Amino acid sequence: MDLLIRGGRLLSGAPADVLVAGGVIAAVGAAGAAAAEVIDAEGLVVAPGFVDGHRHMWQAPLRGAGADLTLPEYFGAVLDRALGAYSPEDAHLATLLGAAEALDAGITTVLDWCNVTRSPSHVDGVLDAYATAGIRAVVAAADTAHAARMAGLTGLVTGALALLGPQYGRWDDAVAELGLARELGLLASMHLAGGPDGPIARLDAAGRLGPHLQFVHVNAMTADDAARLAGTGTGVTVTPVVEATMGHGASPYTRFAAAGGRCGLGTDVAVNAPPDLFEPMRETLRRHRAESATMAPAGTVLAAATADSAAAIGLGSVTGALTPGRRADIVLLSGLSHLPGEAVAGAVVTALGPADVHTVLVDGRVVKRDGRLTALDLPKLRAQAVDLGRRALAGG
Repeated sequence: MDLLIRGGRLLSGAPADVLVAGGVIAAVGAAGAAAAEVIDAEGLVVAPGFVDGHRHMWQAPLRGAGADLTLPEYFGAVLDRALGAYSPEDAHLATLLGAAEALDAGITTVLDWCNVTRSPSHVDGVLDAYATAGIRAVVAAADTAHAARMAGLTGLVTGALALLGPQYGRWDDAVAELGLARELGLLASMHLAGGPDGPIARLDAAGRLGPHLQFVHVNAMTADDAARLAGTGTGVTVTPVVEATMGHGASPYTRFAAAGGRCGLGTDVAVNAPPDLFEPMRETLRRHRAESATMAPAGTVLAAATADSAAAIGLGSVTGALTPGRRADIVLLSGLSHLPGEAVAGAVVTALGPADVHTVLVDGRVVKRDGRLTALDLPKLRAQAVDLGRRALAGG
């Protein structure tokens, strides 16, 4: 069904209508097009849907449980004890809750670093949840036993591999897994620190870097690391709120930008961070201004939560921009109708939050309208997940 978003303002501040046809952005510009459905966007900002490039969706029921956890403590309490308590049914509920929280916050695409894919039945639970939720997702399975199944996913939900990688595992294993991912056409995602003694130079020398690969965090990134990653088009996603909260180290956003790279953003874990990209954008802006000693325009950070984040997870030609031909993943934001056009983009970064997400479209379908999710009941899902959260935190 054709849909017209009429009378809104773009992030540039310019007034424009957006025509959606067959789930695709057909036109952005002047009024005059006819459509079966019209959304009145008067007083609203029309923006690309946010792209969360790194999120452990299964942790949604554990929200807030790790405010003071160090990384080693997180491994024990969350990845060892809580994860082991999840049944396939739990994986379904947790993923559905995480998807609802993401959509409510204007996140239309997520890369799910899916530790919970511990069996085929767990995979079933996760994929069934995404089929219900209607969010665009890249499901990165943490077990290569599911690689062929991930490679067979098409449409709104596609697959990837979540790998231990050469910094935390054996080099030969990493090479073999990267080869499998390339053979199947899957993005390979891994946590990485970087640093002068890290594996980035070795991966580069072996010809393993490139846009088929996504590194997350890279807090110890050196100038040489940054140059290698930027030069090969390797995806980099940072999660600045969690990295600062847990003491991973300073975000490499500015270091990567200095080498010509463009980071994407992620929320990472709900145990100690909010499930939206507004706070990661603000954290990135504050640190970037401090480290660069400039008043970098606030609005430039929006790219890290949209186009650059999409590119880092292999969806740069699919989503992340209000461009004809991209899929119609769109958010309408309220609260800025009083501002002149040139102030809009910066205000989205510095002043808005999930409560200002008015309407959300994924693939041309309205999933949130006038401040309410259309198909998912977020309060009900949170209530249903209370027992799971308590049980998982207790270890079963």
